This record gives sequence, C-alpha cells and structure tokens, in this order.
Amino acid sequence: MKIMHKSPDLTLLVALWLLLGIGIVFALPQMLALWSITSILQFATLLALVALGQSLVVMAGGGGIDLSVGGNVSLSAVIGMLALQQGINPALLPVICMLSGSAAGALNGLLVARLRLWPLIVTLGSFYLFSGLALALTGGAAISGVPVELTQWGRGANFAIPLPFLTCVIPAFFIAWLILSKSAWGKWVYACGFNEHATRLVGIPVDRLRLLVYCLSGLLAGCAGFISLSWLGSARPEIGVNLELESLTAALLGGVAIFGGRGSVVGVLAAALMLVTIKTCMLQLGLNSVWQLGVVGLLLIIVLMAQRLFIYRR
Repeated sequence: MKIMHKSPDLTLLVALWLLLGIGIVFALPQMLALWSITSILQFATLLALVALGQSLVVMAGGGGIDLSVGGNVSLSAVIGMLALQQGINPALLPVICMLSGSAAGALNGLLVARLRLWPLIVTLGSFYLFSGLALALTGGAAISGVPVELTQWGRGANFAIPLPFLTCVIPAFFIAWLILSKSAWGKWVYACGFNEHATRLVGIPVDRLRLLVYCLSGLLAGCAGFISLSWLGSARPEIGVNLELESLTAALLGGVAIFGGRGSVVGVLAAALMLVTIKTCMLQLGLNSVWQLGVVGLLLIIVLMAQRLFIYRR
C-alpha cells in the first residue's frame, strides 16, 4: 500500500507570508520590533498547541475533526484553578490541566472510535458541554489567584521568545515531527487517513489509533489551558472562544488534507503564526475584532477550495 504522507503544495501559505511580510515592511514597520515579535509568539502559543492536536485528528482520517478544543481549553483551565483553590500543590497544576484535557479528549475518542458516531456532531456537542461546564463552574466570571511563580514563567521571555512558547510549543512540535516522520506510529496515522480500509486489512489498530489522537488533542488543549492560567493569572471561561475555527484553519492552511493522510506539523506552526500575525496587524490598523474572525473564515474557505483543486488536478 502506498502511503502519501507528504503535505500538499504549500504555495498558498508561502504566498500569504510573502504578501504579509511586504505589507508589514511598508505599512507597519513597528511590527518588526522585538516587543511585537514577543507579543505575537505569546498570543500564538495557545493556538499553536491546539492546532497541533487538531492536525493529528484530521490527519488520522475518518472525517476526523475536533470542534471541542476551545471548550476543552476553557474547562481545563477552570478545573485546574478550582483544584488550586482546594489546596493542591501549584507544581501539580500543569498535570491537573493536562489530565482534564486528556479525559475530555478520551470522551470524544470513545464516542467516535468505539460507538462510530460522526466526529463533527460529537465534538460540536462536547464543545457546548465543556464550554457550558466552564461557565457553570465559574458563574461566567474569571477566577484569579494563580501563584506569582507561575505567572512569572507564563509572562517571562528569553531572547524575545516567551518561555511558554520556548518550553512547550517548540518541544511539542519537534516531538510530533519526530514521531510522524521517523516512527511506525506516524506512518500508521498517515496510512489510516489515506486508506482506512487497506489499513484495517494489514492489521493496524485504527480504532485505538483514533482514540489516541483524540486523547492527544485533549492533552494539548489542557496544556494550552494551563498556559492561559500562567499568562493571564486567572481562569477565564471564555479563553477558548474561536479556537476551534482558528485551529482548523491553521491545520488546513499548514498543509493538512481535510480528508487525512497528508500533512506537515512544520506547516501548521507556520500557519498558526501567520494567523496571529494577521490579527495583530489588523489590531494595529484599528480594525474591529469582528473583521478578524471574518478573515479567518475567509482563509478557511480559500484553503478548502485550494485543496479541492489540488485533488482534482492529481
């Protein structure tokens, strides 16, 4: 069985980066300052982690998608903060958040892989479930009280690179790249997305694989929830709003095929950084935040059209 694990043509992403770079140089040169780069990387930290998990789910095929990531980020942060209020050791906070995110991801995985329910419907329902729980547990208000030592890490930077980006995002993407490109498990993910029937015939455990990628997506959402606590100093039930749309856009724009079987985590990271850069430029230009969401939606439509054209030409 031939496994197509290479990403499709990333011409669109490269072209957008070139246009964005030219626009920044001529219209917003202040964006090239170190403080601006640090701010972009800080804002991109949450999106990059969630987009990585989203990419793994989509790569594994079967119509895989995780629309619950935004609600998972919010709920993981809230659960971590409530546990902190109950007196747990602050050093255990990242473990609590990631365990919470993994449990939420496992719920999605069980419903999709074991009960064979549609991923779109399952994760849309769990998005409302997780978001609703986060709102109910907080009463819709932020919960403050994150220890100073955690906020110092969450807001710190080394050589203009935020510490959360340096210690969480870069290692996560490197490990994902290493596994997908060098391990048998990575080949299974691509094979599952490229031809599920053939993959089952050769004995690869497709259902367990899908359950695992949903757990990993939840784990990364939980990590993003912990970073939001350390960065903002409080648990905010709305912190994950729109992450589901933005993470899916970053995944597809980064070269992940909508039906699975192809993709590159390097492209996903580049796409996540580009989305945050575009939003930051729009803020600098004084454009309403409503337009930011519209641009993300437009990019999602464009990249889907580009993938359709790619499939047709092949």
